[in-house]
Amino acid sequence: MTIDVRFFDYLGQKKLSELIELTGAEPVSAADVNIISIAASDVAGPSDICFIEGHEKATRAVSEQAAACFVSAKMARHLPDGVVPVIVKQPRWAFVQASRALYRVRDWSVGKATYSVHETAILAPGVIIGDGAAIGERVRIGPNTVIGSGVQIGRDTTIGANISIFCALIGDHVTILSGARIGESGFGVTLGPDGAEDIPQLGRVILQDHVTIGANTCIDRGALSDTIIGERTKIDNLCQIAHNCVLGRNVMMASFGGISGSVTVGDGVMMGGRVGIADHVKIGDGARLAASAGVFRDIGAGEAWGGTPAKPLRQHLREVAWLDRQVAARRSDKK
Repeated sequence: MTIDVRFFDYLGQKKLSELIELTGAEPVSAADVNIISIAASDVAGPSDICFIEGHEKATRAVSEQAAACFVSAKMARHLPDGVVPVIVKQPRWAFVQASRALYRVRDWSVGKATYSVHETAILAPGVIIGDGAAIGERVRIGPNTVIGSGVQIGRDTTIGANISIFCALIGDHVTILSGARIGESGFGVTLGPDGAEDIPQLGRVILQDHVTIGANTCIDRGALSDTIIGERTKIDNLCQIAHNCVLGRNVMMASFGGISGSVTVGDGVMMGGRVGIADHVKIGDGARLAASAGVFRDIGAGEAWGGTPAKPLRQHLREVAWLDRQVAARRSDKK
């Protein structure tokens, strides 16, 4: 995905040699190519630098078009031909330094912001709007809400009080209730020479038409791709949706739910209260997750699961019933 410069300042291309010096890495090739941007390894283009970690199989996900890749010494020989290996002990950390050298989140333009607000929009006292933001027809925004630089808000959308929206594209007829946080940095952390460091989050949040976001719910922007909430999806109060998640159309998510990073949820999925989903899990269309389910595995379309760890609902209920009978029998024996 191309980094959206409405939300992130581009600091200019760098020579690969500059990034090597910045990260303390060593190149295998003498080529000093121009690095224009960063990208995930599987979609990196001719002027992009990426990284990989883990097992040698991870190299299979490196695009043959990538200009260069931060990689450990033992994995360098497995990169596709033409991709310049940049040898470093901590590839993810090196990628973070390259990210910071190329991009940064846009600063506030206090007192100088240029933005567009349609004449039919209604803004309550205390609303702050960042540079380059655009607010559509008949939008209503509550008191003390902050609309970040570059944010785009469609027609007939209602945004409550004390909300912050950054790095986001908001569709038509969207409702966001008070206290919600949209587009904040996701929880990305890596270990570097000096300890834990935050990973820059350079993606966006996209809320499609007729979405409802409950009070005090948080939706993190993507790391390199987008966090997407599909049409007519309804999210309750006090939920957390992490970076790079993609929720389909007509998803229902009850309160206190938590979805980890890079989860894919199909159309029409229903989630009870306190459902938790581990990272990179895929939930098929029309699946149902019982309240308090802890999901660690992919779930097929139309299936119903419950329990922690979650399993097919009938199996979970049979196990609960069996356990109840065992407990009742032991109590009878003691009497």
